[in-house]
Amino acid sequence: MVSKISHIACVSFFLLHLESWTHAELFTAIAEMEPLLQTHKRIIDDLDHYIIKEEERIAVLRRHLDLYKHEHEKAMEDIPNYLGNPINAFTLIKRLTTELDDIEDSIKIGTDYIKNITMNHADVKYPTLEDLAGAAQALTRLQTTYHLNVHELAQGVLNGVKYSFPMSAADCYELMRALYNMKDYENALAWAMEALSKLREETVSHSFTEIDLLEYISFSYYLKGDVKSALEWTEKLLALDPEHPRARGNVPHFKKTIAEQEKAVRRRQRGETGEESSKPEVSDEMRDYAIERKKYEALCRGEMEISSEIAKRLKCRYLTENHPFLRLAPFKVEQVYISPDVFVFHGVISDDEIQQIQDMAMPRFKRAVVHDPKTGELVPAHYRISKSAWLRDPEAAVVARLTRRVQHMTGLDVGSAEELQVVNYGIGGHYEPHYDFARKYENAFNHFDGNRIATVLFYMSEVAQGGATVFTELGLSVFPEKNAALFWLNLHPSGEGDMATRHAACPVLRGSKWVCNKWLHQGGQELIKPCSLDYQQEGIQRKIPRAVPKSSR
Repeated sequence: MVSKISHIACVSFFLLHLESWTHAELFTAIAEMEPLLQTHKRIIDDLDHYIIKEEERIAVLRRHLDLYKHEHEKAMEDIPNYLGNPINAFTLIKRLTTELDDIEDSIKIGTDYIKNITMNHADVKYPTLEDLAGAAQALTRLQTTYHLNVHELAQGVLNGVKYSFPMSAADCYELMRALYNMKDYENALAWAMEALSKLREETVSHSFTEIDLLEYISFSYYLKGDVKSALEWTEKLLALDPEHPRARGNVPHFKKTIAEQEKAVRRRQRGETGEESSKPEVSDEMRDYAIERKKYEALCRGEMEISSEIAKRLKCRYLTENHPFLRLAPFKVEQVYISPDVFVFHGVISDDEIQQIQDMAMPRFKRAVVHDPKTGELVPAHYRISKSAWLRDPEAAVVARLTRRVQHMTGLDVGSAEELQVVNYGIGGHYEPHYDFARKYENAFNHFDGNRIATVLFYMSEVAQGGATVFTELGLSVFPEKNAALFWLNLHPSGEGDMATRHAACPVLRGSKWVCNKWLHQGGQELIKPCSLDYQQEGIQRKIPRAVPKSSR
């Protein structure tokens, strides 16, 4: 596309040229003036072309501006819920990364103003391409975990509920490209197909074409190993653009690969290669991971419930011991599992306390980290998507008050407890199955306070969909309830880690999930929770079936 600057230069050239001809006294001969009509026509054509391009530029800017205004007004009505919608979050990041680049490429003057002026302000923040990739991964994580249909997701529908406007062809295209660059060709293909469908329906111009999409689809199939489909889509591309250089070069390569694959299959069938036709063996570790992953995702969807043998023994009560004040204001306690005992304390943190803690934590937020089992160092990990901050008791009365409350709730000593960790999960934020305690071979918590004996997890926000805390060994799902807290012991009475406490934070489908954790250590618990020499003394009870699919009851 010819830029505005080139049009101005072109027009200026002809005006100057016309002026030079006028100074040559062209009026003295009518015949010599005839070329002026050609110049005049050229100026008319160039000015007409320039005005059309300017109108297109303004129209594009107006469309973007109207969209930005509408989305911004909608966001400001309820910021947490707006940003808690993964589709809104992705399109916002996309709008402030690749979309600005597209505008700059096609309408340079407008975006020069935007980027040169707004990016010089200290209070302006732009996401990076890494953010775009992270948002793309989050959407596919949600898609996989919650069995979301790509078409419905692109229409702004999450689990049957419409929360946002449909994604555009450009949105789907950028999501596809992000996944493709991350070598997630399976999901890239699904979004490429959705982008192709939307592109054929939309009337607005885009920075990409149907041919671009067909090429991505074709090569994604090839990289997945489906060469026949790659050839099929390449032929569709060539039907639109017979001279496409890469497509023309790929066809013979694809055909040769298909022939070699078919020949190799025939040789294996005849037993000529000596290769076994069976699939390679899957390691026990990979098999265990796949089983746990399937259970984890089912628990996140709320598709499992604990067995009736355990459920019928669960109780709710008022906790009045541990502190004299509890006789006047007892805690409401609900037992949600037995052996290991898991409890929910209802209404144990107020909205005002939540707001104070959030306000303190926000300026300190950093990417959440995990312990590297080899080094003991804290490092970021792809399986933990959140930001966190640590608050100390002496910093504020509200933090110290919460620590005292944990002592009253649990009956444990908090002298060796860790600082209060405040966490806010990101787009599709999650933390895959893990233990809170350190195993013997891990270089963590190697100090006199000992291992993490217990976990108290406060829920500080409502989550519209997703975000459950699930125990994969128990088959237990606990969905966030604002103002409540979850409590369990991580260690057996012997001090050994209880492997049944393996748990995870499910991806947040919609909403902003805020939690804060208090981890209590063994130090100071010697007289409160004395050690037992009977390792896993509750093992007999654990033979009870833990959970069953809801559909089977």
